[in-house]
Amino acid sequence: MRKELPEIVRADEWVPLVIRTDYTDDAAWREVVAALERAVEGEREWQSVAHLVEDRRWDGVTGDEAVAAAARDEELSVVFLADGVTMRSPLRPLLALDLGADDEDLDPMYYQELIDSPQPREVRVAPDAVHMVHGNLQLANVDFPEFVEDAAADPDGVVRDE
Repeated sequence: MRKELPEIVRADEWVPLVIRTDYTDDAAWREVVAALERAVEGEREWQSVAHLVEDRRWDGVTGDEAVAAAARDEELSVVFLADGVTMRSPLRPLLALDLGADDEDLDPMYYQELIDSPQPREVRVAPDAVHMVHGNLQLANVDFPEFVEDAAADPDGVVRDE
């Protein structure tokens, strides 16, 4: 890692973690936050719609760096980044990064095929689908590769809540 990133302390494991890693467009960031809020309107009394990390120390952080920092939270299964693609695309798709089990500890004697063909660890997610993706991964209702398949079937390559 290029620098020590601040520890993330979440108050609620059922609230998705969204880290802003691009600071080029404040208006785009406000659109992302508004879309996250609209996605859960009327569903329940939320203290917050997401745990938003808006700290310039995260500016330019790569997916690998974010995964390493977010993995300190053992209860977290996925982290969402608002990166350059998020800010430039009119869809504002966040980058979802899988924090699931690492394949480094797999015994090659039994898991060589999985080691040779690792599962995808990232996918683009529309803001209105962030809560659905996070909730399903937290509950282990759906595996991360299933969301990757959903995105592959979408014309824009994005997971949507439809």
